[in-house]
Amino acid sequence: MGRAFLIVMDSVGAGGAPDAGAFFNGKVPDTGANTLAHIAQACAAGRAEEGRSGPLHMPNLDRMGLSAAVALASGEAMPGLRHSPQGLWGAATELSKGKDTPSGHWELAGVPVPWDWHYFPDTQPAFPQGLMDEVARLCGAGGTLGNCHASGVPIIEAHCAEHIRTGWPICYTSADSVFQIACHEETFGLDRLLKLCEDIAPRLHAMKVGRVIARPFVGSPGNFRRTTNRHDYAIAPPAPTLLDWVQGAGRKVHAIGKIGDIFSMRGIDDVKKGADISLFEHLMDFARQAEDGSLTFANFVEFDSLFGHPRDVSGYARALEWFDARVGDFLAALRPGDLALFTADHGNDPTWTGNDHTRERVPVIGHGYGRKEIGHVGFVDVAASVAAHLGVPSQGPGRSFL
Repeated sequence: MGRAFLIVMDSVGAGGAPDAGAFFNGKVPDTGANTLAHIAQACAAGRAEEGRSGPLHMPNLDRMGLSAAVALASGEAMPGLRHSPQGLWGAATELSKGKDTPSGHWELAGVPVPWDWHYFPDTQPAFPQGLMDEVARLCGAGGTLGNCHASGVPIIEAHCAEHIRTGWPICYTSADSVFQIACHEETFGLDRLLKLCEDIAPRLHAMKVGRVIARPFVGSPGNFRRTTNRHDYAIAPPAPTLLDWVQGAGRKVHAIGKIGDIFSMRGIDDVKKGADISLFEHLMDFARQAEDGSLTFANFVEFDSLFGHPRDVSGYARALEWFDARVGDFLAALRPGDLALFTADHGNDPTWTGNDHTRERVPVIGHGYGRKEIGHVGFVDVAASVAAHLGVPSQGPGRSFL
């Protein structure tokens, strides 16, 4: 019995979302954003030379159909990538009215978001005072810091010294439906931060805020770094997902990265976490050892967190090239009858204005079904296709493209 591997390259969008004009970075609509095409174009023009050089080099994913998927999604080219597709390839369009992690992942797993997320206003303060008072009360602090829209590194830089001195948590948000709390692992305490986020999460979830995110860091003012102990406390999916379907059929479901957080551990047998370099080793282990009929669902977040939000084009290109090089090893470790699908949950074009996600279609490329153009599909069709491959009944609205 074949196995399935669903691999989300976080934020690796392909442009062309038909409703991109309804989504904004600041006051600029996302119309025209294209994460993959714009990175490739920057590389070809010599504008992404830090730690790498020349045109974007992704032969393994492109051999399956990456540049063809981008051209289908948006009509744009990826200079330097020109293989004739040898795998399964197409582009997926999202229905859910968000460009965030839960919306993308839940819909890829067969469940579109049935509500409108709550977003905090881009004002200062951004949060109601009652919420800030509750955060302070839950952790026994005298108050809170931040209370605004911000990126993680700058707001920690701004408040690190005062946070260490007072013990007040740093609270911030973004254009996504999130409430983030940054605290020092040693002076505040990692366990204390995680408990604070767990305790405040039900109040935020009742407001339809998608995630409460613990953002621990270490070091001193001017010399700090965020750690890999981030934890997301997400609203539980509103209906059974692909993970539940597979587990309910008596199969194993293995999660890699933040999949466990996104799905509130529903339908998951075990989870492996860490930096992306470690996560790929876990993916390799499952390619060699995962049970027949199992699903391995992986998220590689650093494209988004380390390079998309900071608008680091060179860094994003380096990450894509590193990932593609490892894909060759992964495909070689698969067994006959396995399906591997590579896709994304949204975009985060590092050439775009602002520091937020971008509304885009995403590539869907695969190994295990020979050469197959699937055309334009929905996010939900990914779940239906994985279920069909595993012989598990699909309970969502998607249709298999296999």
